[in-house]
Amino acid sequence: MATNTESVDLVGDETATNLARAALFAALVGAFAYVSFPFPVSPAPVTLQVLGVFLAGIFLGPVWGGATLVLYLAAGALGAPVFAGGSAGFGELVGGTAGYLWSYPIAAALVGAIVHRGGDLRELDAVPVPVLVAAMAAGTTVVYAMGVVGLYLVLELTLAEAFVQGAAVFLPAEAAKIAAAVGIVRSDAIAAA
Repeated sequence: MATNTESVDLVGDETATNLARAALFAALVGAFAYVSFPFPVSPAPVTLQVLGVFLAGIFLGPVWGGATLVLYLAAGALGAPVFAGGSAGFGELVGGTAGYLWSYPIAAALVGAIVHRGGDLRELDAVPVPVLVAAMAAGTTVVYAMGVVGLYLVLELTLAEAFVQGAAVFLPAEAAKIAAAVGIVRSDAIAAA
């Protein structure tokens, strides 16, 4: 008995494309984690990971942007050295900076939902810069709110200490990441035109 498998698609083309993009952006966030240096006034290092979170949400939308960061967390938990400074393992997801890591899928989904108005992917050149900035500001709020809570719970800092050490000191770096993301998005829109 012969079986014709030419017309059998296990996964549709769109899903396969989205999975490939999710893997690419998860790898990008992992690569950005290597741009990491200790910050003397904080238990958390400065990294470029949040820039990758922003870009995943912007380019992939709320569903695939969030899924990208779930894939990233799973890879790191299973031992891929994709967390800050090349660290890996499940311990990172319950350690002092766990709040930041767990916030990434939520932040990417939120950024994607705001940029794409919760629905189908929009052409990025049609998204006004204030909307991009607002989306990333909302994502930043999620990242730092969860990061501060993580520092408070795991490192037993007071809420004020956790806020200063885990959020306030990073705001200038986040402003630079937002500006970089806008530049990347706009350069992509210009190249596509």
